[in-house]
Amino acid sequence: MHTHGHSRRDFLKQGLYGGAALLVAPSVAPLGCGDGSLSAAAHRRRKAAARVALTTGNDRADMTFRALREFQTEIAAGIGNKTVVIKPNNVSTSVPLCATHADNLEAILEFLKSIGKDRNVLIAESCAGGSTLTGFDNYGYNRVAAKYGARLMDLDQMDFEVVGCLDERDMRPRPTRVSSLLMDPDAYVISTTKPKTHDTVVATLSLKNIVMAAPIKAPVDGTTRSDKRLVHGGGVWAINYNLAALALRLHPHLAVIDGYEGMEGNGPVRGSRVDHRVCVVSPDWLAADRVAIELMGIDFANVGYLNYCAQLGGLGVADLDRIEILGPALAQHIVKYRLADSIESQLRWRQPMRG
Repeated sequence: MHTHGHSRRDFLKQGLYGGAALLVAPSVAPLGCGDGSLSAAAHRRRKAAARVALTTGNDRADMTFRALREFQTEIAAGIGNKTVVIKPNNVSTSVPLCATHADNLEAILEFLKSIGKDRNVLIAESCAGGSTLTGFDNYGYNRVAAKYGARLMDLDQMDFEVVGCLDERDMRPRPTRVSSLLMDPDAYVISTTKPKTHDTVVATLSLKNIVMAAPIKAPVDGTTRSDKRLVHGGGVWAINYNLAALALRLHPHLAVIDGYEGMEGNGPVRGSRVDHRVCVVSPDWLAADRVAIELMGIDFANVGYLNYCAQLGGLGVADLDRIEILGPALAQHIVKYRLADSIESQLRWRQPMRG
């Protein structure tokens, strides 16, 4: 395995309902105790149940590469002989601010090359609207994929499984077609997205990037239908529940949250730019999302689906006191994001649902 001791600047210069089939997100075991002479920092590490890399700077790709390098041994072991699936966030095919940046993808691919895991890599997505492959072209992914020999895939054209999503309007399940690739035990799924506020569930980060891409757009009785709407479940109670329930089978093995710039206000598409200059990476996706929520200045108690994931157990670590930050102090890089105009109605999930 190759290792890479330099930043991205150097390398540029050198050229749900799953039942018994749950896929539990990897997390780091608590660190062992020492001999009583531990420093304060070592004591904090001792009780950590997850590690999250936080980098800052003025070069998006360099920040991503440095954050990934913190976990290079763990990532290489996790990939093994699996297919690597990089899942960007292209909810729209023509709004660059809402989408994963090509430089972020290039940094991930260069990192995979540096650890010898670049030979079987897919970049896969199902855009919420429009042609997925058109979006790839619009955002410059074709060039990056060609440079590293990665394959671009439209999940809408691939195999699917059927799961159930709750609809709160009648409390009945709706059969929902979801990507088989994102649930494949032989796939190592990397979620890469920007931190964005959201018009329905407060914030969208690494988990939601996977879960909302999984339902496909495909013909039914001669008419193309998007099953993504079924995850929404008719309201704020059901969408938060469905996201958490689907997370039991649909979650990333590695979270890459590119906060060089984020989106505030009426995301995930119509929001405004936030100049943040941070990057968050972890093999524990829940810990990564938890740290990103903090960096956005959002009260974690308001994000329903992530709270449900924490309550389910086994999906990752959401307690900041049990997360070791590899990098600068979290408090120094918090930027308070303006929430969506609909935030009051979004928070109804915290109250009992009434008929």
